[in-house]
Amino acid sequence: MAVPGVDTSDETLAGRAAAGDEPAFEALVIRYQARVFRLARRLTGEDGDAQDALQDAFLQVHRHLPSFRGEARFSTWLYRIATNAALMLRRARARRPAESLEEFLPRFDGEGRHAATPAELRAPCRVEETLDRQLLAERARAGIDLLPDLYREAFVLRDLEELSTADVAEVLGVEPAAVRQRVHRARLMLRGYLGALTGVKP
Repeated sequence: MAVPGVDTSDETLAGRAAAGDEPAFEALVIRYQARVFRLARRLTGEDGDAQDALQDAFLQVHRHLPSFRGEARFSTWLYRIATNAALMLRRARARRPAESLEEFLPRFDGEGRHAATPAELRAPCRVEETLDRQLLAERARAGIDLLPDLYREAFVLRDLEELSTADVAEVLGVEPAAVRQRVHRARLMLRGYLGALTGVKP
């Protein structure tokens, strides 16, 4: 619980923790552990992996706190560490999905026109009308698990964790334009994947 008149901002707690104040570090863990676990779960697709990534992320934070200079917000710095921990774990365990969502991207003919018929183009918009909401949610989670890492991390951070494009760019170490492109492509893949559940191929 915050004490009136005492600065308990992330950056202040991080500075105190870097100086050896363990209660300050514990306060940061309590403040962020649920969010970091949720992020790791969305990136790894497994509760067990997410728990391992959570522990690894905070171990790294504790180890590298003296190098945190405050150029970025503590939350952004933490998300960068947690994202890397989750993706490294996912890759190390070689759980890349055999299926790819690339096939669900829009197709265009030689003249640049969309190859799908008007009915096919409208189909993804009717997904929620034709599928049970719970099934749709389950399929959406499955679709996110199938996204290539490059697009998955940007989509999860931007659309699910609701970080700003600028913050996602800082977490991933890329330009904002790259974030927008990756998120847009992820949305197209997921839309095509969910649209295909109605029996209509892109």
